[in-house]
Amino acid sequence: MKKIFLLAGIAVTMLASCGGGAPKGTTLSGLNPKDFEIKNDSIENHLYVLKNKAGMEVCFTNMGARIVSIMVPDKTGKMQDVVLGLDSIGKYQRIPSDFGAAIGRYANRINKGQITVDGKMIQLPTNNYGHTLHGGPQGWQYKYYVGKQIDPQTIEFTLKSPDGDMNFPGTVQAKVTYKLTDDNSIDIQYEATTDKTTVINMTNHSYFNLNGNPAEPVTNDTLYINADKFTPVDSTFMTLGTIASVFETPLDFTKPMTIGARINQTSNQQIKNGHGYDHNWVLNTNRDVKKLAARVSSPTTGIVLEVYTDQPGIQVYTGNFLDGTVTGKKGIVYPKHGAICLETQVYPDSPNKFIKGVKGWPNAYLKPGETYKHHTIFKFSVNK
Repeated sequence: MKKIFLLAGIAVTMLASCGGGAPKGTTLSGLNPKDFEIKNDSIENHLYVLKNKAGMEVCFTNMGARIVSIMVPDKTGKMQDVVLGLDSIGKYQRIPSDFGAAIGRYANRINKGQITVDGKMIQLPTNNYGHTLHGGPQGWQYKYYVGKQIDPQTIEFTLKSPDGDMNFPGTVQAKVTYKLTDDNSIDIQYEATTDKTTVINMTNHSYFNLNGNPAEPVTNDTLYINADKFTPVDSTFMTLGTIASVFETPLDFTKPMTIGARINQTSNQQIKNGHGYDHNWVLNTNRDVKKLAARVSSPTTGIVLEVYTDQPGIQVYTGNFLDGTVTGKKGIVYPKHGAICLETQVYPDSPNKFIKGVKGWPNAYLKPGETYKHHTIFKFSVNK
């Protein structure tokens, strides 16, 4: 594992700037950087802090290039942490999770863990209902990215994934760049190259709770998704290879609707199969990062999250498998439906659907000489 070269002067400046009533030596979100320190021959891990002119703060760590906390103002001006996470690297090591991670090589599911590359079928390790989910049991969320703080508002994470990592072919060089802008947006740029044909689908897996209290479920929040269609799944969460209309179904968020209004309508087979919402929506945005893909807002805090992306799909997951067994930051237990994930992506199982010529499924293959690129923006504001 490569060593991490931290710009020490910037780090000291940023850590010193994190006040706002937090205990001395901690971030605005209450994290202690010492609780994230690992430095030995194989691993180096830190807590990195970005802060903009508006006072917004975002904290990251090397393991999984994760977002650990996001502090934004609510409608009264009070700063609120709007993502789930853990408060030490030891807990991230002990508690398997995708909280805030940069997912790879392939976000979401691959059917039966099988892909075909250059005419050869490759079997990947399976870890979810007989499928490969989020890169397998040791996906990139458990790898230690190399971190480099470019400036007080930009952090870059790089990862070398060797040929055969989770049995995926090709040595992949991946990069995730997070930029905190002064309009309270987190601008995320992904890039990857390979020396052999492989499959790539990266995303961020933050669990958002805009309510100011992650012990409260997000079912009262309002959701809008700019999508007329979605990709139905079977009872193992695998896409069927069809693209269906959302109209007259509980998956229609073309008009803003509270998340909980129809989440338990198990008379609908898709709600039953997904245990709520855990589906890929086919965006109407035509890969235009300037067009709104989704919006979530909390009536409690007035905090609004807008998503913009150049990807064709978005997986919306409503924390259906959070069950009160994980204790997160500040000792708060995370309940069922305690968050919403907005994972911008190509569609689940795209490698298999695309190679079979299934209509409408995007290409997820990456060849030598090509560069995978993905751009997503999470923009925060308030309804007063």
